[in-house]
Amino acid sequence: MLSRRRFVQSILAFAILPKQLLQAKGFLSPNVFRVPPLEFGKRVGKDVFFDLDIRSGKSAILPNRLTSTLGINQKFLGVTLRASKGDRVHIKVKNNIHRTTTLHWHGAKLPAKSDGGPHQPIKPSHTWLSEFEIIQPAATLWYHSHQMHETGFQVYHGLSGMFIVDDDESKKLGLPLDYGVDDFPVIIQDKDFNRDGSFKYISDFRDKLMGKKGETILVNGVISPVLKATKSLIRLRLLNGSNSRTYHLNFDDGRMFNIIASDGGLLEKPEMAHSIKLAPAERAEILVDVSDGKMPILRHKMHQQKSANRMTGMMMMQQAQGKKLEFDIFQIDASGVSSSSKKVPKYLVQHDTPSMRSIVRKRTFKLQMQMGPQLMMGAVSGSKDLLQINGKSMKINRIDEVVKAGSIELWEIENTSMMAHPFHIHNVQFKIISRRGKIKGHELGFKDVVLVRPHETVQVLIEFPKFSDAKTPYMYHCHILEHEDRGMMGQFVVV
Repeated sequence: MLSRRRFVQSILAFAILPKQLLQAKGFLSPNVFRVPPLEFGKRVGKDVFFDLDIRSGKSAILPNRLTSTLGINQKFLGVTLRASKGDRVHIKVKNNIHRTTTLHWHGAKLPAKSDGGPHQPIKPSHTWLSEFEIIQPAATLWYHSHQMHETGFQVYHGLSGMFIVDDDESKKLGLPLDYGVDDFPVIIQDKDFNRDGSFKYISDFRDKLMGKKGETILVNGVISPVLKATKSLIRLRLLNGSNSRTYHLNFDDGRMFNIIASDGGLLEKPEMAHSIKLAPAERAEILVDVSDGKMPILRHKMHQQKSANRMTGMMMMQQAQGKKLEFDIFQIDASGVSSSSKKVPKYLVQHDTPSMRSIVRKRTFKLQMQMGPQLMMGAVSGSKDLLQINGKSMKINRIDEVVKAGSIELWEIENTSMMAHPFHIHNVQFKIISRRGKIKGHELGFKDVVLVRPHETVQVLIEFPKFSDAKTPYMYHCHILEHEDRGMMGQFVVV
C-alpha cells in the first residue's frame, strides 16, 4: 500500500529499537488511522452531561511492546467531545490515577471556576464538576491537563483530547461534517521511547531548556498511519498536541488545500495554501481534495529558504545534536474514493472584530529566558524560575493583571529570547493585528495562541467575555509545556 519510499523509510526509522520490535505479531497495525471515539454526552434539552474518567493503562503503540499511558475514557488520549453553541455542558471528571491532575478546556470562553487550570486540581479518587454555557461559534477546541509544574509530563503521557463545537451557521455551509468519514481529527504529537517501550520524557537539561521534542510522530496515538479516504473532499481538524515542536505542514506532492478555520473557528473565507505552520496548541481546519485517487503524505518539512535564512539558534543546536528536523506525519490513501457532494464555499462566516477605537487599555508582556551560566545551571537543577514574563516567574498566589469584564484591550507580546514562544491566553479568542511580516492563513482568524518569534513583538486585540470573578484567576503563558512548568506563566482576574 505504501508506494512512496520516503514513507516506508519513516516507518523503518526506529533504528534505536531492537529489530524484533519491527516484526510484531498480534498487535493492531501501526499504519491504521485511528479515529478517537466520539462522545455527545447525555442530552436533556439544552443541558448536555459528560462523564469523564481519567485513567492509566497499557497501550500498543510500538510493535511487540506495551507503553504505560494516561487517557480519558480510554487507555491513551481522550475521547472527542462534541456539543453545540447554546448548550449548557456539565462535565464530571473522575480522577482514577495516582497523581493530582486537572482538565483545562483550551480555547473555551467560560467562568474562571470552570476553566480547569491550576486552581481547579482534582486529587486522586476525587471528582470535579465543570459547568458552562457554550457562547462561542463552531470551532475545534481541545482539552488537556494543566496541573501546576506537571503539565508537560501529564500531556506527554496522554492527558489530552479534542472538543468540537458546532453551530447552525456552520452547518448551513455544506462543509464535510461526517465524523470519521469526511471529517477527521488529526492530533499530532512527537514522542521518544525507551527500549522497554515506555515513554522517554525529560532526558537532559536541553529538554527542560528548549522543551521536549521526540523523534517519533504519532497521529491520534498511532505511528505513521494511513487514512483510507472514501470521499473526494475531506476535512482535517489539525491540532498540534506536542509539548514544544512547531510543525511546518505540507503534502509531499505539493498539492494545495484550503484553510477554513483557526483556533477560534471558521475564517471569513477559505485561504488557499500549500503549507501551514502550527505551533504547540494551535489548531487549523483544512479541506483537501483527493479526487485524483493518489496517496499524498502530510509531512513536516521547512522550505529550504526558511531553513537557510531563518533558522533559530535553538534549531541549529538541534541539528548539531543530530535531531531530526523533517518527518512524515501520515498518508492518505485515496485510491477508492467516491465523489463528494460537499464543496468548498466561496465565503464562510463574517467576523465581529472589535473596533480599535474601543480599546480601553494596552498591556505589555515580555517573554524572557535567563541567559548564560545561570540558565544552564538552572536547567540542570530543575529550577522552576528559569523563564519569566515581565521579570516574574509564575507564583500560584500572585495575581499579575486585573481586567474589566466586557472590556476591549490591546496586548503587546514581546519576545526578548532567542527561541520562539507560543503565547496562550485563557478565556478569550483574539485577533492578531500586528506582527513582523504579513498576517495570513489561519492567523487571519480568531486565535487563542500566537507564535512569537525570537525578538519579535506581536499585538493582539481582545474582547473579554463578561464573566467576572475577583478571586479565581485565568492563565496566560507560553504553551511550550516545559516552559509553562518552569515559570513562563502569569495570572489575571476579570472583575
